[in-house]
Amino acid sequence: MKVKELATAAGVNPDTVRFYTREGLLNPTRNPENNYQHYDTEDLRRLRFARKARQLGFSLPEVRQILDQADDHHSPCPMVRDVFQQRLEGVEQEIEELQQLRKRMKSALAAWQDMPDGTPDGQTICRLIEHWDDNSPAKQVEE
Repeated sequence: MKVKELATAAGVNPDTVRFYTREGLLNPTRNPENNYQHYDTEDLRRLRFARKARQLGFSLPEVRQILDQADDHHSPCPMVRDVFQQRLEGVEQEIEELQQLRKRMKSALAAWQDMPDGTPDGQTICRLIEHWDDNSPAKQVEE
């Protein structure tokens, strides 16, 4: 298969094929007659695998490491589970942080509804931001 054929078979664009080739995840042969790269079914399998791994949040170096372990006939599955568990914990933490940010944003927006607009006067820049949590329960607990 040529680049475009592999891209079509994998459901990606040709630039994706070229990218993974440059990164060393695909190993095409060269046609000596026209110097075109030729991909085989193994390249298609690796490209599909790399896409799925990336969709699950694995980084390019992690995908490379998984493929390297498989190429060396070692099961990458234990490493995949460990990395994925750590990644999931990180995502859950980010979700919690985003939920807290959402609460703060809603609180600020509600507080700003009744606050007047102000012009910077050397003492303030934007009252909305500078005073949004002056009376919030979280602020009172911290003090």
